[in-house]
Amino acid sequence: MQRSRERRSGRRPGGGSVRGLVVVAISALLAASVARAQAITGNSSGDGSPVALADEPIAPVPRDVALPADKVRLGEMLFEDVRLSRGDKLACASCHQLAEGGDDHRARAPGSDGELVDFNAPTVFNAALSFRLNWRGNFRTLEEQNEVVLLDRQLMNTSWAELLAKLRADATYRKAFAAVYGSGPARAHVLDALATFQRSLTTPDARFDRYLRGERDAITPEEERGYQLFKEFGCVSCHQGVNVGGNLFQRFGIFHDPFSERSVRTADLGRFTITGEPDDRFVFRVPSLRNVAVTAPYFHDGRAATLEQAIEEMARSQLGRVLSGQEIGLIAGFLRTLTGEYRGRSLSDAAGPAP
Repeated sequence: MQRSRERRSGRRPGGGSVRGLVVVAISALLAASVARAQAITGNSSGDGSPVALADEPIAPVPRDVALPADKVRLGEMLFEDVRLSRGDKLACASCHQLAEGGDDHRARAPGSDGELVDFNAPTVFNAALSFRLNWRGNFRTLEEQNEVVLLDRQLMNTSWAELLAKLRADATYRKAFAAVYGSGPARAHVLDALATFQRSLTTPDARFDRYLRGERDAITPEEERGYQLFKEFGCVSCHQGVNVGGNLFQRFGIFHDPFSERSVRTADLGRFTITGEPDDRFVFRVPSLRNVAVTAPYFHDGRAATLEQAIEEMARSQLGRVLSGQEIGLIAGFLRTLTGEYRGRSLSDAAGPAP
């Protein structure tokens, strides 16, 4: 199962109805996505109410997240602390701004050395609901990803000796770690606290989630039409489940070469840089579309400044379609209904302007 999920979904299997196979595949991915959300949140049915539109390929984000409050608080302290980086230059929150879309609104941010990092910073919101993490899907757990980010010379560029010495010198941290873990700051505890906080960063109650729960007037007729086009054109074959994506790998550029107008960078090769397999050239983890309207710019290289540009690119490169301005506008309208709430406030209220 794991191996099959890692292959590109654009390959046609022999025998059977392609449409039927797509339906079965989406159903399986949806079931896996919902099960993952339930495991992360500790909630078997979201908010205890049935999903009114149970046959839809997208499921609502659960409203309740069952996590230890003391660990979440400690993880939040760490997430916002620049002392987790060498020279106290960067915090996790430097590139993942929770007051906005959970990203930094830059195509590629400067790293600890001042040079641009390889990839656009993905939003941290709902990251725990994806089956793999980062653009190449090279991490399976938040703990694994966090450690690499902390130690990476281009990112936080710290060492465990340096980081732990700072935390152990702080009386507030010593007290907080002792209360939560029964001892002072330690590597495993830092990673656990950070990951626990990140698992709390879900954004329920998007208007589309309310629609899925039976509140039919939560979206407009035009937004509903955009959703129908999203399904009819095939966008939903990669963007479905609780996270509206984040649960499979796909090649970027099935029908059109997205790199035809510039030279290919190493980062553009996607999973190939990890696996070395020719079939993984230009293959990336499909990103979640949750809160996509407030996380511009788009794609692994931040090439698209607006949501409409991103839709146009995806239609041409992934679906082999040239959409009209009206169709793009309708789909963009639907995608804006996927903006959820964090701590009772819609992310759309806080998001800054796209660059």
